[in-house]
Formats: sequence, structure tokens, C-alpha cells
Amino acid sequence: MPDPRFFEDLGPVALGELAGLTGAAPLAPEGAGRRVSRVAVLAHAGPDSITFLADRKYASALASVRAAACFLPTGSEALAPEGCVVLSVANPHAAYALAAQRLHRPREGGGERVAADARLEAGVVLGSGAVVGPGAQIGRNTRIGANAVIGAGVAIGRDCDIGPNVTIGFALVGDRVRILAGARIGEPGFGATVGPKGLIDIPQLGRVIIQDAVSIGANTTVDRGAYDDTVIGENTKIDNLVQIAHNVRVGRNCVMAAHTGISGSVVIGDGAQFGGRAGVADHVNIGAGARVGAAAGVMKDIPAGETWGGMPARPIRNWLKETAWLARMANRRGGQTA
Repeated sequence: MPDPRFFEDLGPVALGELAGLTGAAPLAPEGAGRRVSRVAVLAHAGPDSITFLADRKYASALASVRAAACFLPTGSEALAPEGCVVLSVANPHAAYALAAQRLHRPREGGGERVAADARLEAGVVLGSGAVVGPGAQIGRNTRIGANAVIGAGVAIGRDCDIGPNVTIGFALVGDRVRILAGARIGEPGFGATVGPKGLIDIPQLGRVIIQDAVSIGANTTVDRGAYDDTVIGENTKIDNLVQIAHNVRVGRNCVMAAHTGISGSVVIGDGAQFGGRAGVADHVNIGAGARVGAAAGVMKDIPAGETWGGMPARPIRNWLKETAWLARMANRRGGQTA
């Protein structure tokens, strides 16, 4: 469920109310009166939650969950397991987003510079204009730069260096972490779907977990998870102007050069390396020790230990051979290609 340090629960709510809110087909009285306390994706659904299924290929996963209710596409009601109340809608993902907005709300800071219930250990240094939100915790000898904002519930470990104008929200940060000026940690990831009146944002209910000894460069962004957490592994080093999207899991001792862009739900193994301006499509797996060349565009999984380059990215030797062949063809007298 959403971490209560970062999200306020607004439930429980009767399913009849959610049916009206999302445009679902009317429910029988016994279903309409049933109450739920949270939204959850299939992997985390429980008896107090409402989930959704937008793609039939995940129907087997739905059969094994014990959610109280589920948003299903109209005509797919038979897919629901026994005891699960079905809310039939045209777009289950949009219905889930509307239900999430009704059941959960991000916690906000108060008007104080340092909230009364924030906990700062000995040796913490706050720069001019720095703000520390309600329930936040900052460990011994950590330095917070000028005009940095530490959001409600955030926990930062010991001996960290947080630069000026950094914002950190919805995040748990380990010891000896270095975050340079202007970085944005824990902003909502990009997600939208078509609702009854046009596009609606999908609430991002996860967190950011930054493990010990991570370095994050200036103006880099690390988005919080949509459903699960975004995780940056121990001792990983991230350059300036890098984008890491929601639900990404970065292993230990990875390196990312400037302008690298990692799309949502990518999994990166330990020791992977990324050249400048490398880009990775969503839901791709990068194996441990893999290397991605500068400006490469990764569209599919890279096995552990391999080096890839080009657009679309492929094994580096293949890319270099193809590039050399194209150069020879382009330079042939008369422009002949055969």
C-alpha cells in the first residue's frame, strides 16, 4: 500500500461511490455497499483493495489475487475470481486512476521552515532558505544546501551532501549520498490515460529508494514509482542532466554519463555503464556489467557483460561493421552500391 509517511489515506470508500465516480455499470446492493481502503496493482492486491485489469494477457494473475474489487473491461466480467466485485468500465486504467485520486492524497508540508516534528541529528547543517517538511528525518553530519526542500516524511541518512536548490520528496536516502545542485528526487513519473473528459494523470504512489554512497549530478531527475519503488543501488554514480523514470531499478556500482535517459520499469544489473546521451526504452532489462555506447538507443534486452551501440542498439561489433560498410558504400566512385 502507499507509504503512510508520504500519502494520506482517504478511505475506506464504498464501491457504489467509486462506480459513480468512474462511470462503471451499476452494482447490486451487496456489492455497492462493500468498502475498500486502497488501490493496488495485481501483484499487491489484497482483501481491502481495488485493482484493475486492462490487458487479458494478465488474466491468470487476476485469477490468483484476493482483491475486494476489480475494474474490468466491459464484457470481461467472467475473468474475475470468486468473491471479487466487478466494476465494468470502458477504460480500467482510467478508472483505477480516478479511484486512486479518491483514496490517496500526497502529504504536504506546512508553513514552517523546519517542521516541529522533523528530526535532525547532531551536526546537521541547513543552508539559507532550506525547508524541512513534517516528519522528515536527517542523519548526523548531513549538509543541506541553500533553498533545498526536503519533503514530508523524507528520511536522509548520515554524512550526506545535498546541494542547493535540490528537492527531495517521497524518498528514503541512505548514508554518504551526494546530490548536486538542482536535482529533483521523487517527482511524479510521467503517466496519463484517457478519462471521461480527456487525458488524466495516473497517480504515482511509489517511492524513491537511494542506497548508500550514491552520487547524483546537477539537474538530474529521479521519478518516484507509479506502483512500486524506483531504486538506485549502492555506490552508483550518476552524472548531470540524467533522467530516470518511474519504477526503474538500478543496480550497484553503475555509471551513467550526462543526458542518459532511462524509461519506466527498466531493470539494470550491477556494474552496468552508460555513455552520454544513451537512451533506454521502457520495460527493458540491462544485464550486469553491460555497456551502452554514447547516443545508443536501446530497444530490447542486453545480456550481461555485452557492449552495445548504435540506433537501434545492437552488439558493438555488428554496429561497427555496419557503419564501416555504409561508409565504404557512400564513398564509392559514382555513388554505386553494388
